[in-house]
Order: sequence, then structure tokens, then C-alpha cells
Amino acid sequence: MKTIKEIYDLFLKQYGPQGWWPLISHKGSNPTKSGSINGYHPGDYTFPRTREQVFEICLGTILGQNTAWPNVEKALLNLNKLDVIDPKRLLSLDEDVLKDAIRPAGYFNQKAKKLKGFAKFFLHLRGRIPKRQELLDIWGIGPETADSMLLYAFKVPTFVIDAYTRRIFANLGHIDEKADYEHIKALFENNLKSDLIMFQEYHALIVEHAKTDRKIKSHSGDLRIRNRRKTS
Repeated sequence: MKTIKEIYDLFLKQYGPQGWWPLISHKGSNPTKSGSINGYHPGDYTFPRTREQVFEICLGTILGQNTAWPNVEKALLNLNKLDVIDPKRLLSLDEDVLKDAIRPAGYFNQKAKKLKGFAKFFLHLRGRIPKRQELLDIWGIGPETADSMLLYAFKVPTFVIDAYTRRIFANLGHIDEKADYEHIKALFENNLKSDLIMFQEYHALIVEHAKTDRKIKSHSGDLRIRNRRKTS
């Protein structure tokens, strides 16, 4: 059985740096052309560079709950047109206008409430990095969303577990697909050095592999990981 680090190395060799988290204000392109096309920055880990970009990433993690990224991108572009990728302006936006703007991302009633709740929290941060439990205490933010915010927006090396991670690594025999989130998270963090770039890339590479369902090759043989393609 390949180790968790060996699987990362194989993924990186096959797909290359992914350039997550995509930003609508950035002109970079998606290296794999799956999902949305714009906003990626492969090999450049200086993002986010501004407070607005930090906030945009956080909004994207909330909007991304239970939907595909192209739908999130549409919602973010709508918010950008309204000039509300800013916590104060978003909080002052009429709720019906907000719901209509984020409609492409689905669950717009709940997500509008989540966005406003997070915007209020973001203002109180005053530039500091939040603690994980603080994020989990916000209504509508679970472990995956909190860890995504920390990893990509606030540059904290914490591992993100999603449905793709469960499926792939259950198929490989590393975990039980129904295992507790924190148990799977600990497995990765205990078997990898705490490295921001690796954690960012590994999560993005898992998503890319799950979407493309390819066969990974290495000098030591083939690693075959078969997953269902995402249809949403």
C-alpha cells in the first residue's frame, strides 16, 4: 500500500501545482482546465495578498458548500458587480438582493444568512487570524469550511477533508469512508509534515484526481484509484 506521502508525490507528478484558491480578481488560468478557468495561480503561494482577497476566499468556501466551483464563481462575480466583496458593504446589502446574487450557488436562503453572519465575524477579527474553534462556533460553518478558510485564506497549515478524500482513501484502504472527520484529518496531519504548500496542493490535487478519474503512474508501478465522477 502506498503511503499518504507517496500518493501526494504521485498526484503532484501527474497533475502539477493547482494554484488554489482561485480568485476572480486574478487573471491566472486553471492548469487542468476542469471546473472554472480563471483565477488560479499555480506555483505562486503569495495569495491572498489583500484583505479583500482573504474575505473573497472565505465567501467562496461558504458558497461552495454542496455545489460545484463554476456555480460559486458565478455567485462571486455577481457579488463583485455589486461591489460587496467587503464585509461592511455586504452587511448593508438588502437581503433579497444578496439572495438573488448568490442564487447560482444554490441554497441561497441559508447561504445568505451564513455570509452575513461570517461578515460580521470578519469585521471583529480586525486583521488577526481566527482560531479554528471560533470559526466552528459560527452558524453554518462546519469543519470542512473552517479548515478551507484557515488553509487558503489565513495560510494556516491545516488539512481539509472532503467527500473526495473519503472516497479515494477508503478505496485505497487507508480509512473507513464513514470515519469521523477529525479522525481522518488527524491521519493526514500525523503522516505528513506540517507544510502549508503541501496541504494546499494535496487537497486541490485530490479534487482534481476525483474529477478526472485518471490512472496514476510512478516508477514503482501503477496506482489505480477509481472514483465516480461528480455530476453536479
